Amino acid sequence: MSLTGAPAQRDQRADSPARVDGFAKITGSALYVDDLPCAGGLFGATVRTAMAGGILQEVIFDPAMDWSDFVIVTAKDIPGVNAVKLLENDQIVLVERTFRHAGEAVVLLAHADREVLGMALKRVSLVEQLNPDPIFDIDEALQAEREMIPGNLYADYLLNRGDLAEGERRAEVVIEECLRTPAQEQLYIEPQGMLARVQANGDILVEGSLQCPYYVLDALVQCLGMDKNRLRVVQSTTGGAFGGKEDYPSMIACHAALLALKAGGRPVKLIYTRGEDLRVTPKRHPSRTLIRLGANKAGTLQFIDMDFAIDGGAYRTLSPVVLSRGVIHAPGPYKCPNIRVRGRAVATNHPPFGAFRGFGAPQSIFAMEVAMDRLAKKLSMDPAELRRKNLLRSSDVCATGEVVGADCFAHATLDVALERTHYHQRLAEYKAWNAAGHPTRKGIGLATFAHGAGFTGNGELHLASRVSLQVLAHGHVEILCSNTEMGQGAATTLVQIAAEALSLPMDSVYLAQTDTSRVPNSGPTVASRTCMVVGDLIQKAAERLLRRLREAADLPASYDAQDFAAACGRLHAAKGDALVTAHYHPPAGMLWDEQTFWGRAYASYAWATYMAEVEVDVLTLETRVLGFTAVQEIGKAVHPVIVRGQIEGGVAQGLGFALYETVLWNARGVMANDRLTNYIIPTSADLGDIHVVLLEGGLGAGPKGAKGVGELPMDGPAPAVVNAIQQALDIDICQIPVLPEYLLERCAAKPPAQEIPTVRREY
Repeated sequence: MSLTGAPAQRDQRADSPARVDGFAKITGSALYVDDLPCAGGLFGATVRTAMAGGILQEVIFDPAMDWSDFVIVTAKDIPGVNAVKLLENDQIVLVERTFRHAGEAVVLLAHADREVLGMALKRVSLVEQLNPDPIFDIDEALQAEREMIPGNLYADYLLNRGDLAEGERRAEVVIEECLRTPAQEQLYIEPQGMLARVQANGDILVEGSLQCPYYVLDALVQCLGMDKNRLRVVQSTTGGAFGGKEDYPSMIACHAALLALKAGGRPVKLIYTRGEDLRVTPKRHPSRTLIRLGANKAGTLQFIDMDFAIDGGAYRTLSPVVLSRGVIHAPGPYKCPNIRVRGRAVATNHPPFGAFRGFGAPQSIFAMEVAMDRLAKKLSMDPAELRRKNLLRSSDVCATGEVVGADCFAHATLDVALERTHYHQRLAEYKAWNAAGHPTRKGIGLATFAHGAGFTGNGELHLASRVSLQVLAHGHVEILCSNTEMGQGAATTLVQIAAEALSLPMDSVYLAQTDTSRVPNSGPTVASRTCMVVGDLIQKAAERLLRRLREAADLPASYDAQDFAAACGRLHAAKGDALVTAHYHPPAGMLWDEQTFWGRAYASYAWATYMAEVEVDVLTLETRVLGFTAVQEIGKAVHPVIVRGQIEGGVAQGLGFALYETVLWNARGVMANDRLTNYIIPTSADLGDIHVVLLEGGLGAGPKGAKGVGELPMDGPAPAVVNAIQQALDIDICQIPVLPEYLLERCAAKPPAQEIPTVRREY
């Protein structure tokens, strides 16, 4: 496809080199945190509160047990501030008196024998005065007389454009819905863990499974009251994260370091069991959205009115920024003159919720896309045509007031998705199938959406990210940045960007271990920013390095790897220094008002249309995904195989969100299904065929026009699947996951004339 009409399509590419971390992981030589040698070390464990908030009255150590071999840490042992440094110092490191949720850390224990340590945990008793009126529901928090914090609100945002009253006057068809999404567990392969060592000079080294080393460093500085130059944070090989290792590793690092300090210098390894990890670490924020859409009879949107609320749990953590992204993405990729989105993050007695792939957008996009299908049904209009009528085009004004430029491919993704799925043909076939009285019903559903990459608005400017390239005398180049490889392929992509920019083979470039004593702060590994933002900095640093080699070491205009190595040798001999650094500068026109939600929210948006085909068994009401087509415009696929893997993985997580994954809470607000036998995620047998189509317009803010892609694929699967099920069964679905028992409830609520006919089965 020509770029003048639509972005180029690429389904397969040959320029996808082998992953640089692949061999170590395949052969088992990669060391995860629990594999790290810990000679003479101790193992750590945590004693936690049981009640849903309250007052800690006493800690009782069983006198029948000999505690002399244990290292014991409580709040009084914290030399600095008893709070995890993040957006606000509200989450305590160790409970001293009051607490807000079940599972808060009170006592840290360490011992050389893991089995003995496990027995000791059962010999520590906490006397807790129960919070008599815990809050676990979003609307209950908004209406409750008891306040955990003022108004039970962590954040309250308003995106308001146009005149809602005028939109209501012009609307001829209006729908109003309440839609809910649940908590979702990231379920990374490797549980959380940290190893802390006190060095001979008193400095502290913390190694572990993490996304954001400088977050951990800042938390240690505050908790330990030490200068940052005496603290070092190193990322070990990390077995998955998906946002779940953004903020919580700071808590575990503080705990491990406190134990190591009190242990007189012996290293301490603190590794969570899977059950503990599931019970206490942050998950995706549950949401409740009240949404009204109004259109004229032709289907043109006249107003969008949304009340979007998320459960932040017991502490603020990252909820305000999760809410901000959810609010910005809530109106979808649609042109509408009158928009109001109110977003609130509320305090409850659940454990704090946090970052998860998509960061608020999957929740609000789910509500918008399901509501669009409801509106199409009321208009007697095909859902695809309703979207086509309202999707943004170049020169339109989006919800935040930005004039959309040439980098707008909403229509292109829709057109390709309809073509690839033979949408209208499938629609007719499935309607005929359903009318014929088969023991299953089939449907095809879609979702159109966009996702902004990088920190919102001025966030990247505040980060002031830096990346350095260190060239060695023999011609190899080392990338120094704080961005982490956690399974997503960043180590390969960043090396590939540098190698291509320097015209070198990939084996001449390598990514330094993420170690805060060596690498500059290039920002956290979040928000789909690694390839786009950090990759761009690497490319700029490479350009600077080439200029330096040409000016100071006579690198010829045309060179090979040997010429490059020779120039590097000359540079080292002459200057003794071969380090170049690139600093972040925002794109032109990157202006954003955080108070009014007005301006350019993101440097680049990726655009997508996802199509789900499902089959529902009328007897068991189980849903089977027949096929899934994911079409997205992502600017430029630097490493197409990694990009496709990111999208396939995101679709898999999205299908779990839609159909299987539900966190069950007990009366104390603790996750009840806290093991892999009863927290159900889809396997490959449940996913159907996933077809990935990459469109490349080359207009993103990253290298060669690349955009961020990590979060995008999480946004579309759930609404596409729900819309397909609604079409198949002719019912309204108001929440996910769409479990068979929920479908039974919804089908039972249908008017008699719409009941699903009884079918006769032959066995």
